[in-house]
Parts: sequence; structure tokens; C-alpha cells
Amino acid sequence: MKELHEECGVFGIYASSVQDVGNATYYGLYALQHRGQDSAGIVVNDGGVFTVRKDLGLVGDVFDKDSLLDLGEGKIALGHVRYGTAGTATRENAQPMVVSHVKGNLAIAYNGSLINNGELRNQLELEGSIFHSTTDTEVITYIITKERLKQPSIEHAVFEALKKLKGAYSLVLMSPTKLIAARDPHGFRPLCYGKKDDGSYVIASESCALDAVGAKLVRDVAPGEVIVIDPMGIRSFKENCGTCKMSSCVFEFVYFARPDSVVDGCSVHQARVNAGRYLAKSSPCDADVVIGVPDSGLDAAIGYANESGIPYEIGFLKNKYIGRTFIFPNQKDREDQVRKKLNPISSVVKGKRVVMVDDSIVRGTTCARIVRLLREAGATEVHMRVSSPPFLNPCYYGTDIPSRECLIACNHSIEEIRDIIGVDSLGYLEYEDVKKIATGDGCKGFCTACFDGQYPTEIPDRTLKNRFEVKINIDKKKERH
Repeated sequence: MKELHEECGVFGIYASSVQDVGNATYYGLYALQHRGQDSAGIVVNDGGVFTVRKDLGLVGDVFDKDSLLDLGEGKIALGHVRYGTAGTATRENAQPMVVSHVKGNLAIAYNGSLINNGELRNQLELEGSIFHSTTDTEVITYIITKERLKQPSIEHAVFEALKKLKGAYSLVLMSPTKLIAARDPHGFRPLCYGKKDDGSYVIASESCALDAVGAKLVRDVAPGEVIVIDPMGIRSFKENCGTCKMSSCVFEFVYFARPDSVVDGCSVHQARVNAGRYLAKSSPCDADVVIGVPDSGLDAAIGYANESGIPYEIGFLKNKYIGRTFIFPNQKDREDQVRKKLNPISSVVKGKRVVMVDDSIVRGTTCARIVRLLREAGATEVHMRVSSPPFLNPCYYGTDIPSRECLIACNHSIEEIRDIIGVDSLGYLEYEDVKKIATGDGCKGFCTACFDGQYPTEIPDRTLKNRFEVKINIDKKKERH
């Protein structure tokens, strides 16, 4: 269940004329809200003058009518919604990150996780750089601005900077006159661009954000590709394309991306339906009804029902007015978190044998609470089916799975997990099947390291999360003594 956290979402627009690009970015970020709820931010570029607003909270919390008007008009804008896998939720870590240097302003919005972030940061600190945040983004910003002092253009600076980065990155950056997008050579995280009828270009983490602002999807940014948009039009640089085997995160299709998005040429909705179909074949069940756990379990449940012939029903009502930032003051409230968000529809499950489909099991605690809700609503049997294989390994590319210790499948057999979460039977998607769920033309390889331990890159030596917050706290403690 939702013990995983979403990725960040990036958005950029290069308009055909000076207009309300901040408002368009606002709608784009709303469409990407599922990728991060820690913070949100928008930067508007009016002739090289950058106006920025960013803060902790959801898009609707950070921006209102007046704050959007204060951003003014311009031709270029960047936006970002954040869930941080490196760096805590603070205003300093909110994006986009904006800096001023001798050759102008620069703004960056970034999604991913660098495996060499610590090494790069230490090197920069030894050279005199002073950091104000604990994110990978500030490291990338320093490297690009350093290269900009030596290179003839911002795109050349980006080309040189990217040679130093290892790991996952989909980023959009803005100079006074250009909008630039880049995707790492492995293609870990999604990135696409589209075009509006008025000639404006839009770049976003997912195609659903293009739809939200009336842009038509042109294509995905290829792994290793850099795209530059300026007054001359759009240019593509593919010198780094094909240098690495494509390793798109398969969990984008299982959980992260919105079902109405198209990622690397594949419908996310269809990929999840395919997962459900494969799951029904490999893990059949004698039951009366199939239900999905909102939201990413719904599509897989439809696939399971279609393949098995068991009727599909809506089994849960999700309260969409409870945000992820809700604070639970004591243990009892934390245990009731699921009840506040999900409520079974008793007329659907009462007296029935239920197949409950969800996208994953991480620690197992949330699943157990959901199962109890179904039992209390009158389900006679609960059979859980999971539309991904068991999580066995940490992720170093942006997914918030920091260590094996927090993964229930590392410490228990499927039979033990079944008993822990209280279901009558438990089945996972087969490992070989998860690599077949996405069938788009651009889906040429996936990262499945969280399932099989086969990492596309070297494993970083230092994996302690928030290590720079610890460092800062220790330094402050020393000062007090």
C-alpha cells in the first residue's frame, strides 16, 4: 500500500509571446501533484528578470489568485512539486532553485537522485562552495554555473555539467533566454515535451501535465538527450543517447505515474491493466468480487477482473480532502490514518469472498489495516493480489526505499507475510511478467533493481539519507559547546 512516496514533478513552458505563463505552470503542477506534496514552486522569466514563489505544501496551499498575479507575465516559466528523497521538507529545499551569477539568472527544477551527490558536494565544498540546502539540485546548480563561466553558452555548460552527474535526473532549467531539458542516459525518470496551438512549447515529467495546459504530446525526451528551446525554435542534442542501456523505472508504470499519462510511448493505464491480467493468470483465486485499493490498484484490479471473469466493483471510497501532510499527534491517530483516507463500501464486500488488488507491499502495516477494514465491513474472505513482485532491495535512483531493513519481503516468506497482514491468500506479480506490462515503442528496457538487485549503475558507498542534515546538526551542537 502507500508506504512508498512519489517522485518529484517538473514543468517548463516557453511561450510564443509574453503571457501569463505562471498560470499555465500552476495548472501543469496541479496535474503533477501526485508526484510530490512536500513543496511547490514557480519561477516566471520576464526578459531575464526572474520572479519566484515557492513554499512548503500542496500547489493549492502555496498559490492563490494574488500570488499568481504577483508572478507577473513572461515568456518562460518553470515549476516544481517535490517529494524529497534527499533532504528534508524545508523551504530551503523547495524548488525550483534560482541563482544569480555573472552571466545572468538561472533556475533549475529537478527530479531524480544522484548516486555521486556526496562526492560532488564534498569536492565543491573543498573549492569554497557554500550550500544553503541539502538537495542534489543545489549540487547540479553549482556545477552548471561553474561551467557557464568557461563555456560560450548555457547549453554548452549543461553538456559539460552532465558529464559529471551519475544516477537519475530529469531536469528542466531556464536561463534569461532559453528553456533546456535533459534526461539521464539510462532514462530512469520520465520526461516529455509537447506543443500548443499557439506555438508554445511545454516540457513536463508526464503527459498529463501537457493535457492540463492544452498542449499536445510530441514525444518523450530520449535517454541522454538535451533539448534547447530559444527564439530560434527547438533543437535536440543526442550525443549521449545510446551510451547506456535504457533502464526506465518500471515502478513508474506500477505506481508513480498518473494512469492518464503516456510514458515512453506506453499508456500507464494499459500497463497496469496488463499487470492485473498477468497477475490473474499466475495467481488465480476463487472469489466473488475484485476490488482495487485507490488509486494505483484500481487499473490492475480491472485487469485482474477482466482476465479472471470475477466481477469488478468499487470497493473503497477515498477521502480526497485529506492531504499527505496531515499531522497525527499520537499513536492511535496514526493507526487510524487509513480509516480517515479509505472507507470500504459494505454493500460491495459484505458476505463475499474479496480479491483486493494493490500495487505493492513495503512494510505491511498499512495493508494489515486495510484488510481489517474489509473484515469489519463483512468480507468473509480477503485474498490480496499485488501488481508488482516483492520488494527486496533499496533504490538509489529516487524511489524512497532506503534500506532492506524496512522491507517486509526481506525478512519474511510470502506465507509469513500472508499471516502478518491477515489475508486468506497472497499473490505477487511474477518477476518476468513485470518487465512485460509496458509495451510502448519507447519502452526498451527497465530498471527492476528493487526486485532483483541488478543495478544499472554502481552502488553508492554512502547511502545514509539526510546525511547533510546530520552534519549540520552536529556542527550546531559543537557551536553550543
